[in-house]
Amino acid sequence: MTFPRVSFTSASIGHFSDFNKLTKFDGTRFAPYPLNIMKMAILLAAIAPLLLVNCKKQDPMATQSTPPEQPEAKVELTNAEWKEKLTPEQYRILREAGTEAANGEIYHEFKEQGTGSYFCAGCDTKLFSSNEKFDSKCGWPSFYDPADAQNIVTDTDFDLGYARTEVRCKNCDGHLGHVFLGEGFNTPTDKRYCINGTVLKFVPDSVDKE
Repeated sequence: MTFPRVSFTSASIGHFSDFNKLTKFDGTRFAPYPLNIMKMAILLAAIAPLLLVNCKKQDPMATQSTPPEQPEAKVELTNAEWKEKLTPEQYRILREAGTEAANGEIYHEFKEQGTGSYFCAGCDTKLFSSNEKFDSKCGWPSFYDPADAQNIVTDTDFDLGYARTEVRCKNCDGHLGHVFLGEGFNTPTDKRYCINGTVLKFVPDSVDKE
């Protein structure tokens, strides 16, 4: 059985104006394939995980009616105990140095909150307050200073290929976010503590002062 011979002309391929042939290691060539389609496929494969993260519904920021007791010593739990204590998203961020999606529900909730204090969702340590809160329009909760500097520790990470100053809770060693310097914000410190709201617990100021 024979099949009709199929040929392609510039008229038949129309909208593909430029075909690029790929060469195998042995010097022969693959069948012609539009390079722009290949580039698009690679791009989609690269950004797909980011799209999935940003589409994921966020849990609301934890809010307490009474201020939690402050830990008197370091909080050390096993991975199993942390998983039982935290939500999956809190565990991913606090214990695995994850990052919540920018401009998500948490961020908009944070912007609407009144005066109050922010505690670590992992160990209840007081970290930040609304006195140092400001809108940096970066998509994550921002503070220009911690409420109590002794409850915060910093370290340098290279997760994105360049140096960043990581912010961690001193009492449970949980990852909170990063701090950036010299960005030109009109704040007393010109620092931006870019914090994952998912790992914060909010207590309104009226309650916090009781």
